[in-house]
Amino acid sequence: MRVSTRGEYGVRAMFDLALNYGNGPIPLKAVAKRQLVSETYLEQLLGALRRAGLVSSTRGAQGGYELAHPPERITVGQIIRVLEGPITPLDCLDTDSGSGPYCGQPDQCVLRGLWKNLQDSMERVLDNTTLEDLRSKAIRLGVAQGQ
Repeated sequence: MRVSTRGEYGVRAMFDLALNYGNGPIPLKAVAKRQLVSETYLEQLLGALRRAGLVSSTRGAQGGYELAHPPERITVGQIIRVLEGPITPLDCLDTDSGSGPYCGQPDQCVLRGLWKNLQDSMERVLDNTTLEDLRSKAIRLGVAQGQ
């Protein structure tokens, strides 16, 4: 699996909102400026994340976006799945049966175990990394200022 700019920018935007958690809605323009991402593109990403229940939005002069849950309850895996789809290195792992579009006999595939182990490792890292983990690390490294 290769994370596209959609996933990367979405995680960056959510990280920005985590750094500002508790400060009320953050204007999209401010997030876009800090993360060096097009405001229009960011609006699309945050719209998908809003529909998934990970962010909430407020309209008006004091409006913007904020996390719908505390940073410790949102994982990078959740964000990636909303924006990228399933976390899988090969199409044959897309279903529980393993019979994705390229595989008619998953039980006879010698390499399937390798790819499944890779998938499990990616999911473990992404599902066990929360926005709070990233926020805490940024604070420890002193790079949270100006976010």
